[in-house]
Amino acid sequence: MDSTTETRAPSAGHPAAGTADATGTADAAVIRVAIVDDQHLVRSGFAMLINSQPDLRVVSEAATGDAAVRALAATPADVVMMDVRMPGMDGIEATRRILADHTPPAGGRATGAAAGPRIVVLTTFDLDEYALAAIHAGASGFLLKDAPPEELLEAIRTVHRGDAVIAPSTTRRLLDHVAPLLRQPTPEQHAHAEAVARLTVREREVFGLIAQGLSNPEIAAKLYLSEATVKTHVGHILAKLEARDRVQAVVMAYETGIVRP
Repeated sequence: MDSTTETRAPSAGHPAAGTADATGTADAAVIRVAIVDDQHLVRSGFAMLINSQPDLRVVSEAATGDAAVRALAATPADVVMMDVRMPGMDGIEATRRILADHTPPAGGRATGAAAGPRIVVLTTFDLDEYALAAIHAGASGFLLKDAPPEELLEAIRTVHRGDAVIAPSTTRRLLDHVAPLLRQPTPEQHAHAEAVARLTVREREVFGLIAQGLSNPEIAAKLYLSEATVKTHVGHILAKLEARDRVQAVVMAYETGIVRP
């Protein structure tokens, strides 16, 4: 079994870190991606696809959860494409450990580098329990490995912008299926309910639309607000809920009954 960890040097198509390319675009604009999968051919295929994009660069590869944790500690990445099923430490536990040092501060949420990498969990298994466990571990998205290349690339860009991405074919079915479990009384669920209660009337309205899967432009059009105003409301909502990103907020909406199947 391949268990190596690679830290990749910039390819010919990408400038070295801290430099600018021929057009003057700083390397900071390039999204750094880590790939974690126990199959070498899968990693290679993803790496070729990702490195073909001018705004994306693979900075590390790992074949196990343990190796992924070490790789991310040594070489920061903006987005991690994480296989969910691997020998030893699986992708869910690796996600939990990678994000363990990036917990939101009391009364707010971590932003930028302090928030840690965005993690998109990849699996060939369209199973509710894996997706839900990944989200609870802090993943910002869930995609099937057989998703079209353009969908995978857009997922990387979407989570890097701070938006949630879950495979459209699984989103509603997943949350509707587990909604009864999410609403079972627990200390965490009680804390989330108290946080939701602190939202203003307008924030609660925006929160409900986020939970329905609407984007900021769609929310703006529905509520006759500017996108800038919606973005401000979303930021306040995530801070009050101490949610890492929108997908965490959607789970809280199901937990607290804001959305019902």
